[in-house]
Amino acid sequence: MVAHDGRGLTVPGNSRRRGAVNKTAKGNPTAGSGGRVRRGLEGRGPTPKATNRPGHQAYRAPSKSGSKSTAKSGSKSPSRSAPAGAAGPTRTRRNPRGADTEWVAGRNAVVEALRARVPVRTLYVAEQADRDDRLREVFGYAAEHGTGILEVPRAELDRLTGGAAHQGVAARVPAYDYAHPDDLLTAAAGAGQPPPLLVALDGVTDPRNLGAVVRSAAGFGAHGVVVPERRSAGMTAGAWKASAGAAARLPVARATNLARQLGAYQQAGLVVAGLSADATAQVGDLDDADGPLVLVVGGERGGLSRLVRETCDVVVSIPMTSGLESLNAGVAAGVALYEIARRRAYA
Repeated sequence: MVAHDGRGLTVPGNSRRRGAVNKTAKGNPTAGSGGRVRRGLEGRGPTPKATNRPGHQAYRAPSKSGSKSTAKSGSKSPSRSAPAGAAGPTRTRRNPRGADTEWVAGRNAVVEALRARVPVRTLYVAEQADRDDRLREVFGYAAEHGTGILEVPRAELDRLTGGAAHQGVAARVPAYDYAHPDDLLTAAAGAGQPPPLLVALDGVTDPRNLGAVVRSAAGFGAHGVVVPERRSAGMTAGAWKASAGAAARLPVARATNLARQLGAYQQAGLVVAGLSADATAQVGDLDDADGPLVLVVGGERGGLSRLVRETCDVVVSIPMTSGLESLNAGVAAGVALYEIARRRAYA
């Protein structure tokens, strides 16, 4: 709008109507855009890829790789929550910030993890937490093993554990460092006699079953356990506890494609024997029990997948005397490994 002043000059924007804004040449940022609007419309160019943006999770992921197991098998450590027991919560949570750690929350869960020799990095206790026998055991463990213990506000512990029912106590444990499947053969060759014995799990999703298999495999002379990267339980704190410390002695590897990895073992001279309840042959009749062998155990529900079953050289079962269709995956692996170990001892 244009108005006339007392000298007959026209001044832009100096309208005398009510509510008008008096625009002067200096000291008023609304006098003009000065090109700001035009520059804003020009944009900032194409959006960078996620891997090139430092604040994005995809940017941080490659920095964690570098170990042989991660580079080849693309291992991840999915975190699963173990069901709560009657005596208290038993939960394992991944760090909300995506770090390579897991959280064990709850007094009973932390005490059980310490007793099972789960590698704990740091123990966390909420301020003014009630002292009981479990908490005193946590303090005693920290003092004996030199484990760091931090006292933090309860709200901070809530944030760190992702809102788990921690009861004022939590433990930070490192994500499991998986071996590469090929490394299991190298370790078996270095151990000399007996011939290589590996256990592969096909679709076992319960971490407690995985821990039980690791425990049985270590007890009956196996050289390692192989799990698929997808649709399978990982070595969480729950699996560590179920292994009763055997996970510290026996390597667990992750395969991107289990059927393909079994084929690679076959090319290396190992016999692949699948364990299935509907097989006519029995594990006691396995002629190759005393040679290089891979025992494949199916999942809790579907058993062996079609592709894995077709890859097996032989499929055997455990004889049952009752009408029970099948055994728990952890129990079945233990029974079969016992029979294989017995056959090897008398070979």
